[in-house]
Amino acid sequence: MSNMASPFTNAADLALAARHEIISMTSIAKASHVASALSVVDILSVLYTGTASISPEKVSEPDRDVVILSKGHSASALYSVLALQKFFPKDWLAHYCENDAPLGGHVTSKGVPGVELSTGSLGHGLPYGLGIAMARKKSGAMGRVFVVMSDGECDEGTTWEAAMIANHHNLNNLVVIVDRNRIQSLTFTEDTLKLEPFADKWAAFGWQVQTVPGHDHELLSNALASKTQPSCIIADTTKGKGVDFMENSVLWHYKPPAADDVKKAFVQLSENY
Repeated sequence: MSNMASPFTNAADLALAARHEIISMTSIAKASHVASALSVVDILSVLYTGTASISPEKVSEPDRDVVILSKGHSASALYSVLALQKFFPKDWLAHYCENDAPLGGHVTSKGVPGVELSTGSLGHGLPYGLGIAMARKKSGAMGRVFVVMSDGECDEGTTWEAAMIANHHNLNNLVVIVDRNRIQSLTFTEDTLKLEPFADKWAAFGWQVQTVPGHDHELLSNALASKTQPSCIIADTTKGKGVDFMENSVLWHYKPPAADDVKKAFVQLSENY
């Protein structure tokens, strides 16, 4: 793990660099979920450029902020951001999804600095984050817990059990950010299991709720300021954001980018960011 200062202090710069890495590594690995990673990378970039108090030097400190990417199928987004911020060597990204390599196809914590929890079986991240937040409240420890979830993950009953417990214990150190891209697996979220009125559901469970544009770094950062009760940020995002032929397409939940797709995507990123 490098002790060098993180090279990115601006979320937009980090998100753009991470988009290139996501597209490249999923193509090389012939791996799924490139569009899911592109929808969440702005959220992660905001967190890892100062909104969350976490750095390579603080990964073991008890008062660090904790970031959990519960939508573990978007592993390439988290790995890219962590590598670019010097949590581990960037050359690990080239071996994403290889046998015996440290970076698994879903978020893997074993041996990967900066990753708090292995995820991918949806619905586990919030209960785990809830436990950390409760323990810190009881002990008086500092630091907030940020749980980044998919909207499809909110089909899981464990999500709402955790939400109810968080409200009961007034865990104002717990923040949920929902990547609301409206697509899950093989179709749209509202066709799979209706979530709307989504914000009202969180509010009914006693959470402070804000809905913000999920690719606007300034608005995301402002929404993530400290609160007096458990906080849910519903981040309206576009699946495949930044690459027009991937945007809002169910196909790219599973399809890996071919070499020609990578070239076209990189051209678009250079023209639009």
